[in-house]
Amino acid sequence: MIAKKAFGKTGQVSSRVIYGAAGLGKASPEDVDKTLEVLFAYGINHIDVAASYAGGESEKAVGVWMQQHRDKFFLATKTGMRTYEEAKADFSSSLERLQVERVDLIQMHGLHDPDEWETAMGPGGALEALVEAREKGRTRFIGVTGHGLTAPEMHLRSIERFDLDTVLLPYNYPLFQVPAYAAAFRTLVDACVERGIPVQTIKAVARRPWQGERTRGTWYEPLEAQADLDRAVSWVLGDPDVFLVSASDVRLLPKILQAASHADTRPADAEMQAMVEAQDMALIFEGPKALSGG
Repeated sequence: MIAKKAFGKTGQVSSRVIYGAAGLGKASPEDVDKTLEVLFAYGINHIDVAASYAGGESEKAVGVWMQQHRDKFFLATKTGMRTYEEAKADFSSSLERLQVERVDLIQMHGLHDPDEWETAMGPGGALEALVEAREKGRTRFIGVTGHGLTAPEMHLRSIERFDLDTVLLPYNYPLFQVPAYAAAFRTLVDACVERGIPVQTIKAVARRPWQGERTRGTWYEPLEAQADLDRAVSWVLGDPDVFLVSASDVRLLPKILQAASHADTRPADAEMQAMVEAQDMALIFEGPKALSGG
């Protein structure tokens, strides 16, 4: 079983591994069924999906589960739309695909570009649509997600502009060796802890950008060996202030959950650095405007 932790000030107690359902929309019916069994086996009670994943098919797959198991999961989705009208329509479509009247959390997806940020957070922006949805009982909480090297500082701007309930951003050992990112990340986490905002993290098991044929349903080439996954997952979960969102490939999920089930202590830097060298690991973001797709 996976340990659980209070999800900020929401009142929810979530498994420290959140199921990232991006890859579910391209999975076979058999793999979808197996995935649900794995989630139950490890006590995962929190699902994160998005309107854009697999053109909405990932939300549809989760929606099938919701018919019988809505009460077993904290359900989060995302909209990448930036204006009020677009975000309102996008979220309505998400509710239809998920076959629910409300979600627990709706997040502004990939909000790290300054110009898009001004649109979404300003008058007539996506935030207004999400606040309206909360007032109407279609969501309980509102959050923000981001990718790339600017995510920590942009999230800090977001929580200072509006009383958001959650944040989500990349976190792994190689990325944390970038001093500016590490400093900005810790500043954000400290601010979130003070405000009771849960910090969700992604890209824990990233090895490097793809260098050949893509054999996994992930935007990056992931670590594969169980021992390496154990180290990467334990390194993230060794930080008591964060949650880990699982990688999008359904075939990696059992390995990630196995790693998380015995993630007792954070590996030493020397052990992590040895893995970086042995696996030829590299940053998956090339610069401030690098984006990710799941």
